Amino acid sequence: MAYDTIVEDGIDVLVVGAGLGGTGAAFEARYWGPNKKIVIAEKANIDRSGAVAQGLYAINCYMGTRWGENNPEDHVRYARIDLMGMVREDLLFDMARHVDSAVHQFEEWGLPLMRNPKTGAYQREGRWQIMIHGESYKPIVAEAAKKSADKVFNRICVTHLLMDETKENRVAGAVGFNVRTGNYHVFKSKTVIVAAGGASNIYKPRSVGEGAGRVWYAPWSSGSAYGLLIQAGAKMTQMENRIVLARFKDGYGPVGAYFLHLKTYTQNGYGEEYESKWFPALQEMVGKEYLDPEASHRTHRPIPTCLRNHAFISEVNAGRGPIRMVTMEAFQDPHLEEIGWHNFLGMTVGQAVLWAATDVDPKYENPELTTSEPYVMGSHATGCGAWCSGPEDVSPPEYFWGYNRMTTVEGLFGAGDAVGGTPHAFSSGSFTEGRLAAKAACKYIDDGKAEGINVSDAQIEKRKKQIYKPLETYRIYRNEIVAGTVNPHYINPRQGLDRLQKLMDEYAGGVTVSYVTNDKLLNIGLHKLKLLDEDWENGIAAENIHELLRAWELKHRILTSEAVLQHTLFREETRWPGYYYRGDFMKLDDKNWHVLTVSRRDPETGEYTMEKAPLYHIVDDEEDGGKKAKEKEKAK
Repeated sequence: MAYDTIVEDGIDVLVVGAGLGGTGAAFEARYWGPNKKIVIAEKANIDRSGAVAQGLYAINCYMGTRWGENNPEDHVRYARIDLMGMVREDLLFDMARHVDSAVHQFEEWGLPLMRNPKTGAYQREGRWQIMIHGESYKPIVAEAAKKSADKVFNRICVTHLLMDETKENRVAGAVGFNVRTGNYHVFKSKTVIVAAGGASNIYKPRSVGEGAGRVWYAPWSSGSAYGLLIQAGAKMTQMENRIVLARFKDGYGPVGAYFLHLKTYTQNGYGEEYESKWFPALQEMVGKEYLDPEASHRTHRPIPTCLRNHAFISEVNAGRGPIRMVTMEAFQDPHLEEIGWHNFLGMTVGQAVLWAATDVDPKYENPELTTSEPYVMGSHATGCGAWCSGPEDVSPPEYFWGYNRMTTVEGLFGAGDAVGGTPHAFSSGSFTEGRLAAKAACKYIDDGKAEGINVSDAQIEKRKKQIYKPLETYRIYRNEIVAGTVNPHYINPRQGLDRLQKLMDEYAGGVTVSYVTNDKLLNIGLHKLKLLDEDWENGIAAENIHELLRAWELKHRILTSEAVLQHTLFREETRWPGYYYRGDFMKLDDKNWHVLTVSRRDPETGEYTMEKAPLYHIVDDEEDGGKKAKEKEKAK
């Protein structure tokens, strides 16, 4: 079947992905480019897409500087200690100094933010979290982006970035297909802002069979933020820094509101406190700088999340599971009980349904927790993503190459999951990063850096042939199915995904092996992944447009997984115990590895180049809890 080719030419700013990062980019691009052509390409529908699709109960990144609560430096320190030192402080500071204004905009647009009736400040759930009524969070923010963009193309799966043919290493747009009609879409653009999703489902999930698809991060996040950039030859950073989350069992319900607002706590299967017993040995492993429970209690400096995970995993492996969340105390208060249920009904309905279906009432039974399979996404609490330029006024020379949030490919910018080294950005921080990227993209154009871009018909036709090849493979060989879906000539996307998840689980530190890997396992994993990628290139088949979508999602997941394996092999230490363990290098090694990892995959050969990048601490260690900001405000 032939599909129409739809060409959108003369674009100034193309935004790929319309989650919070993409909506922020479109909104800000209109401000700095009132006469520029701004186009959004979104895989789903902008009104309900991205990680915020079904709502949130809190905005997890808000300084509260106007109330004297925190300042940007405080947030950098927090993220730095939580990530065991590994963050891009220039990018984090830049996001943190602007994020409050984004939140204030959300409120102006109609997002209901809860307020403390005594102080008038936003109702806090924790130090960085403010509580919202967020079922319609995404539609509210999407409206601002729709009003800003010249065109919004929904249902477009972007598969490749186009490259300029007059100047090496410069972006020139993107191509993809409509997941409903199958039409081929070509976007010729002076700049591209990649704000697509991170990667769920590259590791085998705990929920299989009847629970398949029930994962923590958005299941439609297929690593496109990374796959698109890696294919284009952009440098990536910290791709080893996956995240494992403590969540309510099977439904993946979040625990933050319970810990922070309901003041719940955890116990092992015998009703005992267990975390502290693991801290002495863990301190030997990572050093007192990263784990000092006494200092943590005294200075309100949190124990890194991965180390709490380590205690959880170790206690279960010692045979004292399950770990339970003590809810029976808090739920005796009708108000707290209501909040506990609303927390799920507002963003993780599946957990509430699961409890109802399995007769778990947290008022009379403490529900089980578990640790999730790993996820790779740079906007939540990990730092994986593209190696991007920071802002000129903050970044060290090695971190700045002209335009904020621009990757190592000219004219190609990132936001949200796509940007490496900026953990704890969450929804509001991703929106803010989109704004920063769009401002820089407009300046890039205004400076004349996008002049003379050229994309040949040959490049466009080459990509078209690649995109639809899985449909052709199916058409040719469909009559040679042996039984069910078994075919000697091809694999389908589901079979490929099963292979990928099993591979990553067993060789790259998934749940089956208690998150442990080593150089031998990683090298086997790389070999098996190469074979899977060859099978994809030579024999992935799609029966219809929906399977074609799944095939390309799988391709982006394969590219992401390869980066994870390469980075994990390169970093010869266990930097984040509780997220993963290098069994052959169990200790954290600041002497050799207090650095950021950077990779580049050659687009022509597929060969990886790995390097260490210096880690600069531009924010001092002094913790002031926003006092300096409050004093400055008073002085004004």
